[in-house]
Amino acid sequence: MIAILWRTLLCHLMLILSVRIMGKREVGQLEPSEFVVSMMMADIATIPVAEPDRSVLVGLLPIGLIVGVELLLSWLSSRDTGIRRLLCGKPVILIRDGKIQQRDLRRCRISADELAGQLRLKDVMDLTTVQYAILETGGNLSVFLYPTCQPPTAKDQGIRVKKQSIPVTIIEDGRLLSCNLPLAGKDEDWVRRVLQSKNGRLKDTFLLTVDQQDHILWIPKE
Repeated sequence: MIAILWRTLLCHLMLILSVRIMGKREVGQLEPSEFVVSMMMADIATIPVAEPDRSVLVGLLPIGLIVGVELLLSWLSSRDTGIRRLLCGKPVILIRDGKIQQRDLRRCRISADELAGQLRLKDVMDLTTVQYAILETGGNLSVFLYPTCQPPTAKDQGIRVKKQSIPVTIIEDGRLLSCNLPLAGKDEDWVRRVLQSKNGRLKDTFLLTVDQQDHILWIPKE
């Protein structure tokens, strides 16, 4: 039993490390080759767990080989368009200049109802407002409305908007994230002053953030 537990833990850590090495990508945005690699690694990782009499290297070495091949193919596809098209395919235009490309829909095995459903996920109810709809290689649908059907922006209306920036987390669940202080241009003295102004303490703080405009968000623990 102990052997199975440590084998499972080791294979789990190996899979996490492998995914980290291959880079960040959401599951819904996996290219075909990346999806195949993920499935293969998951299957191979179960071998040393399901068969304790076999060496754990039976699972770890193939996973390392698959990761190496995937990194090589990724590097080659980034250098050569032909290789990338071979491995990942190419985007398909399903709606061009407002006209549904029925032949391409059939080739991608997508029905009109499925296309309408994907458009609804993009908050598009009226097909006639769509100028282009492109099926990307990762399976996502990119939708571009006609300019006259797009909501007006602040620039279009001549409205001046305030500059925004990403808030930096300073305290999280009672822990001071000292590494984030330089990102926000703050120090621990500033943190103490903020907590004093809120009549709060570090251990009683659930969240403290600040952005470049010095907008402070302080949430106490419940």
